[in-house]
Amino acid sequence: MLRGLSIRNVVLIEHLFIDFDAGFCALTGETGAGKSILLDSLGLALGARSESGLVRKGQDQAQVSAEFYISDTHPVHDLLREQELDSAPDLVLRRIISADGRSRAFINDQPVSVGLLRQAGDMLVEIHGQFDTHGLLDAKNHRAMLDDYAGIDRSGLARLWDEWRAAQDALDDAQAEIEQARRDEDYLRQALEDLDGLAPEPGEEDKLAALRDRLMRRDGLIQALNAAYDAAGEAGSLIGQSARMLAQAGEEGGAVLAALDRADAEIQEAIAQIRSQSTDLEETDYSLTEIDDRLFALRGQARKHNCTVDELSGMRDEIARKLNNIEAQDDRLEKLAVAVEKAAKTYRAMAENVSVARRAAAEKLDRLVALELPPLKMDKARFETSVTPLPDSEWGAGGIDRVRFLVATNPGADAGALNKIASGGELSRFTLALKVVMAAAVGHARTMIFDEVDSGIGGGVAAAVGERLARLAQGAQVLVVTHAPQVAACATHHYIVTKQDNGATVTTTVIGLPRGDERREEIARMLAGAEVTAEARAAADRLLQTGT
Repeated sequence: MLRGLSIRNVVLIEHLFIDFDAGFCALTGETGAGKSILLDSLGLALGARSESGLVRKGQDQAQVSAEFYISDTHPVHDLLREQELDSAPDLVLRRIISADGRSRAFINDQPVSVGLLRQAGDMLVEIHGQFDTHGLLDAKNHRAMLDDYAGIDRSGLARLWDEWRAAQDALDDAQAEIEQARRDEDYLRQALEDLDGLAPEPGEEDKLAALRDRLMRRDGLIQALNAAYDAAGEAGSLIGQSARMLAQAGEEGGAVLAALDRADAEIQEAIAQIRSQSTDLEETDYSLTEIDDRLFALRGQARKHNCTVDELSGMRDEIARKLNNIEAQDDRLEKLAVAVEKAAKTYRAMAENVSVARRAAAEKLDRLVALELPPLKMDKARFETSVTPLPDSEWGAGGIDRVRFLVATNPGADAGALNKIASGGELSRFTLALKVVMAAAVGHARTMIFDEVDSGIGGGVAAAVGERLARLAQGAQVLVVTHAPQVAACATHHYIVTKQDNGATVTTTVIGLPRGDERREEIARMLAGAEVTAEARAAADRLLQTGT
């Protein structure tokens, strides 16, 4: 519920704070006292469109804060958590408007977009005026309102709709893929033949590139190895010659001969290694030309299929899969079509059950609203809830029905859209009757505000409006801006809006009136006008006794 409204520098209001209570709260006051400014200010806090003209003259900015107390299960908590915002039972919506027209929005002192502020505000407050019924004028809301009244949970229906759509999308995608594959079949078969003939292997490009680099260096290596071989052979001959000369020296050359023998053994080992490496280089399985041709073919296929050489193997498997789908298309499409039909049948069955429940609820709603209309001086009016089948193309997560609230204000006239048939005052009373009936079934978590719902009526009709607002307030907080004393007398809490002209400044104030002389005086003023008479006070006493 709305617990408090703080307003700074909005039009006539310099600084004003109002404490609100639960139940039926009536706001009264003379025309021009500032009641509409209060509603405009609250609208700003709820995310309504701002205007620089709302900033009090001479001030840099205006600020409005609306403080709510909400239950732990209120859906606004989910909205805030989705936006990673702090949420608590005490919730403050705040709006700052600069004199240049710019605005900033906050929820619990956390900066948010005006759009998010509006979303939260819509979940917390309903505002109903003569020409702003918040939801009734938009036929898109009627189905959800009827479902709430009927206690219909649409989540299961929405899930089945999503499953049907997913199955249909899978079938459509498969058909499109197979049709495309058919058009490309010749190309795909040739591509598969080319790739199978090439038989690419993962990592082959790197291996071939390394081998190519080695082969490009082969001729130089062979030449170097041959030169080394010749030089080692000459060194071996010189060592042998030296050994023969020293052998003639007898025992004195023994140590040197041993060293020469070791050197000769090392040289012979080097010659053997040179011969082995030369043989390896000369006996390779690949020529440089063969490797270049292989790399050229692999890279050409990669360009053709717009992938890397390492991805060619996977590309080959994908092409084979497409060709297999062409060959197995009938089985695949049949299975997908069966899944679509099964999902559609399940959805239709639940949607038809929901439709039956909607029609039953519509009949009950129309009957109960009809009982509320005569006391509201609308005994000749008729309210109808139209539930008609939607074309198949318009079915969706919400079902297969179009729901519209229609009215007729004259006997025998065809029922039509609310905004085309009912006047402003009639529309407000239709809204009130509908809300009273619905509240008995589903209750209301939001604060409801009615702006001059009593316009153009008086006497017993105004009393009937007040009695219904009081009934509505049994399960919700209801704030009513009214000029009807019969309505104000039914309120649980009464606030009077006054304006004081101090010459240089004009100040709007709001005073909570206790039950007693002050409230009786305000009701008497509403009855009598500027001059309050004893008769008006007596009439006010009777209204207050009746209202309580």
